[in-house]
Amino acid sequence: MRKEGLSYKEILEKVPVAKSSLSLWLKSIGLSKSQKQRLTDKKLASARRGALKKKEDRILKTRIIKENAEEEVKELTERERWLVGIALYWAEGSKEKEWAPGSRTQFTNSDPNMIKFYLNWLFEIVKIPRKMVNLDIYIHENHKNRLSEVVNYWSKTTGFPKNNLNKIYFKRNKINTNRKNVGVNYYGILRITVHASSELNRRISGWINGIIKK
Repeated sequence: MRKEGLSYKEILEKVPVAKSSLSLWLKSIGLSKSQKQRLTDKKLASARRGALKKKEDRILKTRIIKENAEEEVKELTERERWLVGIALYWAEGSKEKEWAPGSRTQFTNSDPNMIKFYLNWLFEIVKIPRKMVNLDIYIHENHKNRLSEVVNYWSKTTGFPKNNLNKIYFKRNKINTNRKNVGVNYYGILRITVHASSELNRRISGWINGIIKK
């Protein structure tokens, strides 16, 4: 069987002995180049199957963890939504500086779900009228050929008409970059500005301070 090119595992399925005994008996049996290649291919195939099984197990485990974690959140109360919105602004919103008083309320991000949550927070929790909100797109200049697609994307994400997204600012593109968001799934970032909102900016700052103190 060894001379026919069978592996130790294949032989052991037919001859139930210890693998060490088999190795001792067959150490003098040489294999042809094609037989060695066959055994190498089998090992590689087995390794790929093992890797695929591990990947499938990891994907399943990850999905279960996420689904269980999602169930832990339950329904958000209005107060909880208010606090989450404050925390989002704390992380991604503009803050008033001592040397630049009167800063408007501005929030900038590229995550569509975060953008949706923040807009919902503005309209439903903080009670800001939609007409008070302005949207600007910032995108790298090498995506100029995708402007229609980008505007459609942000219009669909925010629920605002496309003509409310006509201000587009271009960032200079670096030839050598480590950025990962350079493909067709890149839509730049969206800046949400509330007009005449320096007072709101100060209220949010107070809410943030309240979170810190409590």
